[in-house]
Order: sequence, then C-alpha cells, then structure tokens
Amino acid sequence: MKPELCTQCQKAPELCICSDITPKDSKLHVLILQHPQEPDHEIGSARLTHLALPNSTLKIGLSWRNLAAVLGRKEADPTRWAVLYLGSGVKGEEIEKIPLQFVSKKGTPIDEPDNLEGIIVLDGTWSQAKALWWRNAWLLKSRRIILTPQHKSLYKELRKEPRRECLSTIESVAEVLELLGEKPEVSQQLRELFGKLLDK
Repeated sequence: MKPELCTQCQKAPELCICSDITPKDSKLHVLILQHPQEPDHEIGSARLTHLALPNSTLKIGLSWRNLAAVLGRKEADPTRWAVLYLGSGVKGEEIEKIPLQFVSKKGTPIDEPDNLEGIIVLDGTWSQAKALWWRNAWLLKSRRIILTPQHKSLYKELRKEPRRECLSTIESVAEVLELLGEKPEVSQQLRELFGKLLDK
C-alpha cells in the first residue's frame, strides 16, 4: 500500500519539504506547462517551483487554445512573454555566447524586449517538452530565449540529462529569473529548495 502523498507538493512524506518553502515574489509571472506523464517523478521540480513563486501558474496537459486560456484570463498577449526555447542554439557566425539570449524565429540574436510580462517553461523529458512545443502553435508568437547555464545541475548522478546544458525546471527558472534582473534571493530560494529535495 502506497503512503499518502502530501496534499500540497504531492510527494511522499519522506520527500516533502513544504516546511522549508518561503514564497518569494517575482515581477515576472512564471508559467509552467507540464506534460501529463511528468508529474509522478519523485524528483520532479515543477510543483515545487510553483509553490515557491506566488506569481506563477502550473498547468498540466498537452495543448491549450491560446495563452489567455492557459492563464484563465480574457486576454493575454503572447508577444509580451518569453518561452525557454528548445532550439539547437543561437545561429550566426562568431556569436558571442552569453548566458541568456533572445532569438528570432530563425534562431538569430535579437535585443531583449523591455515589456516582458512573464516567462514560459516546458516541463518534461526532452521528447515530452518537444511534444508540448509542437502541440501549442501559439508559443510561436512568444519571444524565444536560449539559456546557457552558468551553474551545473544539482542532479549529478541522480538523473542523467540528455545534454550537458540541461537543467531541472526549478534550476532553469532560477537562472532565467536571475538573468532577467529579479532579486537574487528569489533564485537562491529555488536552488536551495531543490538541493534539499535531492538530499532527501
């Protein structure tokens, strides 16, 4: 008989770190789109990210009509949102690698917009995230960002990532928020929570 899961984080009691969560406000809204087959992972971090960020939305599913439908609003302008892009990197000759690069639909560097309302992160394995990308055409209207991680993933030997630059959802959000000018304590809290989960 399986033990009852925590009603808040939905993890087994021995993995629950809800008592360590001190929610931190962020200026940017964080929208996490989670593949339906991802939530059952013991070390999944999407719900933990959502619980730690009051200005966030977590949606589980495969496709939504548009950004407004996901957010439960009457209107939402996807051009004022940035999605963590699954592309093959920044395109162009002799591109200087920077931690966070906004790119065009063709993958070439563009300037950072000054009217961002939020960021969108796709939560799942590499193939699950790609499925979410292709099933939600409205994502193509959003700005795209490519992250070159400055921190190694805390996963280490617990979970092998398909690429060296891959991070957990909570680590990706921490880096992106930090690079977009959010208060350092917001990202610090996210990394500390993930470290405590992995320790357990």
